[in-house]
Amino acid sequence: MRMRKKKYGAQRLQACGDYILGDGINDPKTVFANEKPTHLEIGCGKGDFICGTAAAMPDVNFIAIERIPDVLMLAAEKVKAGAYGNVRLAAFNAAYLADRIAPHSIERIYLNFSDPWPKKGHAKRRLTYRAFLDIYKQILTGDGSVFMKTDDLQLFEFSLSELKESGFEIRDVTYDLHNSPYAEGNVMTEYERNFASQGKKINMLRAYLL
Repeated sequence: MRMRKKKYGAQRLQACGDYILGDGINDPKTVFANEKPTHLEIGCGKGDFICGTAAAMPDVNFIAIERIPDVLMLAAEKVKAGAYGNVRLAAFNAAYLADRIAPHSIERIYLNFSDPWPKKGHAKRRLTYRAFLDIYKQILTGDGSVFMKTDDLQLFEFSLSELKESGFEIRDVTYDLHNSPYAEGNVMTEYERNFASQGKKINMLRAYLL
């Protein structure tokens, strides 16, 4: 369901300007003025995951992107309210990552409940399609990783296959995250909290560059 356009959205987003990335290529070392590792969330939604993870991992920098400005605004307001100095956000499509993030500067990418694009003809739009994985390789460090969560089994199986074919090593997999050893320390997204309340099983994988 499309989100209703937020009143004063542009002004509210501008008020969070200290946490918003510029339009050029952003080098995390310059953005955060430190040498800490940087993780990236693609499709941050309303920001629950990025805020919870940033709080749990203060020695890591985080960049969160979201293609819908009004949704990013809600995440930015949460980041600002929590004064998470280790988080920056930006509104753009994942297809432009290599134009916005410095090469080989990201140690981990999070894909949380991405759009499954279930029709076969839409496979190229999935964020784990090999063309996107090639983009991720451009910004990931040599030992970089992709962490993924989804309730969609078809997308999950597709992602396992694409990651392996693209030179990633799958090290951790579960088809029922909340009843697995990986549940400890798991930070839930807004979608995940809703799915969990409905008893839906969550699939999770962790893939690493070889």
